[in-house]
Amino acid sequence: MALPLRDDFDAPTKRSKDGPQARRLLALAAIYEGASRTEAAKIGGVTLQIIRDWVLKFNAHGPDGLIDRKPPGQAPRLNDAHRAALASIIESGPIPAVHGVVRWRIVDLCQWIWEEFRVVVAKQTLSRELRAMGYRKLSARPRHHAQAAGAIEDFKKVCPRLAQIGDEKGVEPDAIEIWFADEARVGQKNKITRRWAKRGTRPSAPKDQRTASAYIFGAICPKDGKGAALVMPRCDTEAMNLHLAEIATQIAPGAHAAILVDQAGWHLSAGLIVPPNITLIPLPAKCPELNPQENIWQFMRENWLSNRIFKSFDDIVDHCCDAWNKLVDQPWKIMSIGLRDWAYRS
Repeated sequence: MALPLRDDFDAPTKRSKDGPQARRLLALAAIYEGASRTEAAKIGGVTLQIIRDWVLKFNAHGPDGLIDRKPPGQAPRLNDAHRAALASIIESGPIPAVHGVVRWRIVDLCQWIWEEFRVVVAKQTLSRELRAMGYRKLSARPRHHAQAAGAIEDFKKVCPRLAQIGDEKGVEPDAIEIWFADEARVGQKNKITRRWAKRGTRPSAPKDQRTASAYIFGAICPKDGKGAALVMPRCDTEAMNLHLAEIATQIAPGAHAAILVDQAGWHLSAGLIVPPNITLIPLPAKCPELNPQENIWQFMRENWLSNRIFKSFDDIVDHCCDAWNKLVDQPWKIMSIGLRDWAYRS
């Protein structure tokens, strides 16, 4: 006996952009209009058994029951509890005396999951899980061993200091520009960066042993995407004075710049001539990670300054100027690299 179609539908008239669903609806519509199941099978290009399966799905779920659905597949090896524990152990890092390693590898994490939860996970599976959780293998930023505990978090409460500067200089808080300044040495003993190459090979790059060098005195205002720089032959108070004068020309009229600098001698020298529209704010000692200008240097080296042979000091200066000009022509890049939430937290 043929399985009857549900009687609360007329001949299906739903428009569908799904080809397989439309074909199945047409076959069942023929049955509604009095065609036999054999004729419906010919319309659908299938067997009577498949027509029966379509009728069962249509009776249970209506037209939506005739849409192809992706099979659920095998249940994941890791659940939310496993992922939370995995994230915690990655963030805290391994204890060498306990885990026997100084950095986590995929194979180490597979072993840890087995020891903790008795769950076997392949390296490829765990790699996909970690990427889905937002983790990537990144190069670590050096942290000074003598960095004072809590120094970074304490300094990030910078807004009261900015308000104090505004009161002292008679400037509204919104008119205070936050700048970050630093220096980078660029020389003939140049850096070699990572590059794409065949797995198992070791690509080569030119490397000079000569010692000519120059210094880029650079500063950025991430909120406005602007910068100011000079290329100098040495780092000293005279060079810093020239750099401050250059920054002063880039500050908006009526605004005041709070420039965050590290505690290098030429940044805090008694011989500095600080323009009236600038106030210097020293960063905590041994905390260079607070200065996004460091990330600007890394970007410039990796994209424009590394893997080069500089013919002379003048050649170094020309390339440094060209690299900085490329940067300031991309204010969105300065914003992307330099913006820090803590610096603009109200």
